[in-house]
Amino acid sequence: MVLAVSNLFGLSAPIDIDVRFRDEDKRKMIEAKVDKDRREKFPLYFDGETVAGKINIRVRDGKRVEHNGIKVEFVGSIELFYARGHNYEFRTMQQELAMPGELRNNTTFDFDFKNVEKQYESYHGINVKLRYFVRVTIQRRLADVVKEQDIWVHSYVMPADGNNSIKMEVGIEDALHIEFEYNKSRYHLKDVIVGKIYFLLVRIKIKYMELSIIRRETTGAPPNQYNESETITKFEIMDGAPVRGETIPIRLFLGGFELTPTFRDVNMKFSARYYLNLVLVDEENRRYFKQQEITIFRRQADDEIVEEPTLTGQV
Repeated sequence: MVLAVSNLFGLSAPIDIDVRFRDEDKRKMIEAKVDKDRREKFPLYFDGETVAGKINIRVRDGKRVEHNGIKVEFVGSIELFYARGHNYEFRTMQQELAMPGELRNNTTFDFDFKNVEKQYESYHGINVKLRYFVRVTIQRRLADVVKEQDIWVHSYVMPADGNNSIKMEVGIEDALHIEFEYNKSRYHLKDVIVGKIYFLLVRIKIKYMELSIIRRETTGAPPNQYNESETITKFEIMDGAPVRGETIPIRLFLGGFELTPTFRDVNMKFSARYYLNLVLVDEENRRYFKQQEITIFRRQADDEIVEEPTLTGQV
């Protein structure tokens, strides 16, 4: 992570801060998108785990640096992009490392936040980030020196709703009637979506049919509520005109996509929901679609699997 130094009048303190987590080299690393063009790796933690390590402070060029105290915090934060500068810190723990004084030499401090509650999973979305990080602050008269070092958190929370199959009939009166069926309504991250499309009535000329997975992110609350939809994957499941009584099978492997669990009203700040979007396109390029929400959850086994086949589409 980049050192964030508060700066005033173009002057900054000659200090470097490095944060190292205990046994970091033995932890699984999670690669996540930090912004549009950049990805980083973070050590993986879970709810209730202790977050500990060392803070190395280096004073450059042997200069003497006065300070008003040094502290370290463990922070859980939700950043809403439309409200920049207004982060919501839902978890904060603090330890004092040094009383006011001077830094003359390189110094190392230990930190230890025991059995930290991390009730939400880390998430980097389009309009929101849920982060967990250690923040070191060297307090100074004109400008604090601050360093933030992130971790990544996964949560194994089974959905409370049932897991019945999804079966619905949709169509256009006297023109098109189809019935679609998916084997389940909730899926783990390495699951397979199995389904069928039945054509009960076909009186329009269909050119092709496709299925996509859409993630819909909702942030804020009315009147300042924002919705963004992102297509995770899209594939063609039929090419050509179907006939009455025809059945199209669906088999979609989820393991090859960058999915998260479903998030609903996290800290009353954001949600991320998933939908199966079935689209039919006729020869005049008119589109007919039907969306169905599904629930995605994380199992412990999903983190233990190193590689998964990236098969997608129909078999």
